[in-house]
Amino acid sequence: MADFDTLLRNGTIVDGTGSPRHQADIGLRDGRIAAVGDLSSKSSDRVLDIRGQIVAPGFIDIHTHYDAQVFWDPTLSPSSNHGVTTVVGGNCGFSIAPLSPDAGDYLTRMLARVEGMPLESLQQGVPWNWTSFAEYLESFEEDLAINAGFMVGHSALRRVVMGEKAVGHEADEQEIAAMVDLLHESLRGGGLGFSSSVAPTHNDGDGQPVPSRHAAREELIALAGALREHEGTSLEFLPGVGPFQPAEQEMMADLSCASQRALNWNVLVVNSYQPDHPAHQLGAADFAAERGGRVIALTLPQVMSLRLNFVSGFIFDALPGFAEIIALPLPERIEKLADPAVRADLAERAASPDAGAMGFFANWGIYRIDEAFSSATKAHEGRTVAEIAQAENKTTFDAMLDIAVADKLKTSFKPDMPGDDEQSWNLRAKVWQDERTVIGASDAGAHLDMIDTFAVSTMLLGPGVREKKLLSLEEAVHQLTDIPGRLYGFTDRGRIAEGWHADLVIFDENTIGAGPVHTREDLPGGAARLYAEAEGISRVIVAGVDILVDGEPTGATPGQVMRSGIDTAGTAL
Repeated sequence: MADFDTLLRNGTIVDGTGSPRHQADIGLRDGRIAAVGDLSSKSSDRVLDIRGQIVAPGFIDIHTHYDAQVFWDPTLSPSSNHGVTTVVGGNCGFSIAPLSPDAGDYLTRMLARVEGMPLESLQQGVPWNWTSFAEYLESFEEDLAINAGFMVGHSALRRVVMGEKAVGHEADEQEIAAMVDLLHESLRGGGLGFSSSVAPTHNDGDGQPVPSRHAAREELIALAGALREHEGTSLEFLPGVGPFQPAEQEMMADLSCASQRALNWNVLVVNSYQPDHPAHQLGAADFAAERGGRVIALTLPQVMSLRLNFVSGFIFDALPGFAEIIALPLPERIEKLADPAVRADLAERAASPDAGAMGFFANWGIYRIDEAFSSATKAHEGRTVAEIAQAENKTTFDAMLDIAVADKLKTSFKPDMPGDDEQSWNLRAKVWQDERTVIGASDAGAHLDMIDTFAVSTMLLGPGVREKKLLSLEEAVHQLTDIPGRLYGFTDRGRIAEGWHADLVIFDENTIGAGPVHTREDLPGGAARLYAEAEGISRVIVAGVDILVDGEPTGATPGQVMRSGIDTAGTAL
């Protein structure tokens, strides 16, 4: 009988702890790492010589929105292509369980609006046939290529308990108690924790603030407090946009203390445009620590690239007056955005102090036409709105909306975002290693036509480590594996060590990175998404089984659902 199921010979091990790399063999047996060291005298049914390549723990992504995609894509791509072997969904308060008979349609339209998931994909690709959180997890657990766990979302809880009153009303004592009971049931059923949002960018399919934004402080505190009774649970939260106000700091600290869990908030974007912003935002962690809590910022390792349009309207609908227009059916919306009086009102309101930090997105001239969809607009691709406006003697807002209306609002506008300069990269490198942060914020599975942040792992290892040398490979792998693994309490995941799960990624440190972003039309209903292959990754292994080889899925589904208290532990403060 062979000693191992698989024997990886001569690899260079970066074990996830931050320790220096070393060369050794790794023996895998029954989905676990059975031995690490000189295994030249051992036998195996399968031997892979990976000389010259790095072998690291599979990457862990704690902020995704794969809640719906699990039903049509067991590989959870593109995350798995980029070496991710464990993901957390249900963030921002947007889980799709628990469910009631009248909640499915609402949650479908909400996700289409707030998370940029194509409505036809949600309607055709998701069965919507469960009630409890446990039933939701059971419905796909036999068909996962990687490991996936899910938070219990506040907006789903509210909609099930309060029905249509979930929007526009505060909950009474009985309703709060019913939500707490439902959260307890969902956590017992395997939910990884509780997530919520009060962010002004989060609006539902009717253009109204999502249910969680209508919650009073007492409701949030009561729901967070439920986590105390459940081992291995976590807390995720979206505060406002822009610099924290005292009330936001107090809320996050109080939620952490009530739950006795670290509160992970999304998202800290770092660039030289606002060099003092990180220090200010990270002050929320110090504020919480003084009160016995713990607050951790989720931060991106790369420049955030956005592609916005007036079909989904995400981001734009956070500007004053825009949500009401974007909530209209498409023909009416086109008519309104073509109306000079409506345009004048929107432009004035977007430029007012009421826009706050979101006013940045009303700098219409900075947008570049990334993709156009009519013969009249195709010629504008690659040009900025400012250039077009000047050439056509129009205001920048008129020039932008003229193009959008001609394209039936499908035009993809790409703002020139700050952050690709040397100072920004150096600021980010400092934040990456701050104990008050965790790297992530991929949002993979959401905003499918808008963002390319799904490649956080390869963007850190490519530009951050290989090209700019801002971080050692050992520290970068530590940030992608052990740190998120310990924050969320994943048992025996995030390190290469004997007895730990055999979730591994094998790559060439000289070529690893993210490939070019392009559009793929591979979603249910024929919908499209932005996509990028990984470069330099030769093999992704989950539970000792190859799930991708040279970027191609093997069809194996050894992944498992991560359930709190079973697959997680040790998250209490």
